[in-house]
Amino acid sequence: MPAARLYNHAATLSLIALLFLCLAWELWWAPLRPGGSWLVLKALPLLAPLFGMLRGRRYTHQWVPLLALAYFTEGIVRAATEHGLSGRLAIAETALAAVLFASAVLYARASRKA
Repeated sequence: MPAARLYNHAATLSLIALLFLCLAWELWWAPLRPGGSWLVLKALPLLAPLFGMLRGRRYTHQWVPLLALAYFTEGIVRAATEHGLSGRLAIAETALAAVLFASAVLYARASRKA
């Protein structure tokens, strides 16, 4: 499997995992308010790059790291301020955002024209 394809799969899988983590976190696992909260809407921006990443579009992989930084930052802040399950979910969010960032950058570099 070529490196670019591997990076694309890693970026796509981490994006989908981050999307599901955000939804499950704010709806069921550890919402801010019982029964879910409006913070679940933070998952909506993750839908914008989904189809571009599934198709392996280089342009999408070029701007997704900017989006990943927002989720990385939120994960760091919430990991430092929350405890228990929310703290562990924040660490998972940070890790997924870091994988998304790195794999999207690596795919953009590996797929550029010589």
